[in-house]
Amino acid sequence: MNYKETIDYLYRLAPSFQAVGKAGYKEGLENSLLMDTHFGYPHLFFKSIHIAGTNGKGSTAHTVASILQHAGYRVGLYTSPHLLDFRERIRVNGVPIPEDEVVSFVEKEKNFFEPLHPSFFELTTALAFWYFKKAHVDYAVIEVGLGGRLDCTNIITPVLSIITNISFDHTQYLGDTLEKIASEKAGIMKKNVPVIIGEALPETRRVFIRHAQETGTPITFAEDIPFVLEATPDSHNGGIDYKTSIIEYLHGELSGYCQEKNTNTILHAVVALQKTGANITTKNIQDGFSRVCETTGLRGRWQIITDSPKTVCDTGHNEGGFKYIVQQLEAQDCKTLRIIFGMVKDKDINAVLKMLPRDAVYYFTQTSSPRSLKATELKKMAEQYGLQGTPYPSVGEACQAASGDADTRDFIYIGGSTFIVADYLESLQK
Repeated sequence: MNYKETIDYLYRLAPSFQAVGKAGYKEGLENSLLMDTHFGYPHLFFKSIHIAGTNGKGSTAHTVASILQHAGYRVGLYTSPHLLDFRERIRVNGVPIPEDEVVSFVEKEKNFFEPLHPSFFELTTALAFWYFKKAHVDYAVIEVGLGGRLDCTNIITPVLSIITNISFDHTQYLGDTLEKIASEKAGIMKKNVPVIIGEALPETRRVFIRHAQETGTPITFAEDIPFVLEATPDSHNGGIDYKTSIIEYLHGELSGYCQEKNTNTILHAVVALQKTGANITTKNIQDGFSRVCETTGLRGRWQIITDSPKTVCDTGHNEGGFKYIVQQLEAQDCKTLRIIFGMVKDKDINAVLKMLPRDAVYYFTQTSSPRSLKATELKKMAEQYGLQGTPYPSVGEACQAASGDADTRDFIYIGGSTFIVADYLESLQK
């Protein structure tokens, strides 16, 4: 098999949650433990950092990886979903796993894993841990796929755990209250492994404290000790300039409003890693923050595409993420706000729609994913909240229409779903 045939085989064998939703979701650790044993317990050959949470996992994971890379460590990074290429999920020092490694793994091991009927994410996780061992990484930054307690990444015992925040998402799997969701994500806590909690509400804080006491986990609530003292958008170079209590000046390349909270969490994580023996200097931290996209390949986080008209895409896709996105949209000094927008059917679409600005022009759209809500249906739902616009059958057509309508003083936002951003970024390559 070549690389394309291998990826097609994996999707046929085990459809991904990203592609088909509930049918691609499997909870539990049995298959992961079987595969871990088969491959010789690869996760024991590197130190790991485990990251859970509703929003901010990706930005946090990439920035922590970037800092460790600038500190001279060889770093594996495992995140999901991907935007354009499956290999984005598994990186070493920012470089995606080579195509021939994916092909070799599948061809050699398919007779072992086919009888297990693993999920796509179980297979991907096994491949990631196998490759990180083979690549001799010092650290692996591991992002939880969904939840935490029963997520297949939860076979590791990391040197540090991070839970970024808790809000409503994937409630059909994780529970319909914040307490239930927090309990699932708190399942990554391990005895004597410090955990950093980025943001907590009173009801989730109680859950985290109880789990920490039950598991013997040293717990730090980052909000209780705010390292970030001031955050100022850099109008010339993009990103955000920070004044902090541990580093006088810090430039963050990522410019989403949510990054102030993420930055505070990451700084706490770095201090915790230093206490475990990681040799990380102030310059390593500064370089890691200021060059995270170049260092790790991160894309789609309030990513500025053009300046005239200013065009931004963002992978935020739920109520918690749009809390910050809407604030940032409303802060734009522009003639007309144009929003290219689509969502998947299994999200709380109404919760997001009721937050969106009513004075924008909307271009409702969809992707080819079976999870995508039809643009015509989305338009009808949006009208109930006073949002007016036109449906388009593809992201490319919606973007073309918005670009044709816009003048240089307008602001164009593309988002609502990772799939929307993926289709948009792919269109830029054509």
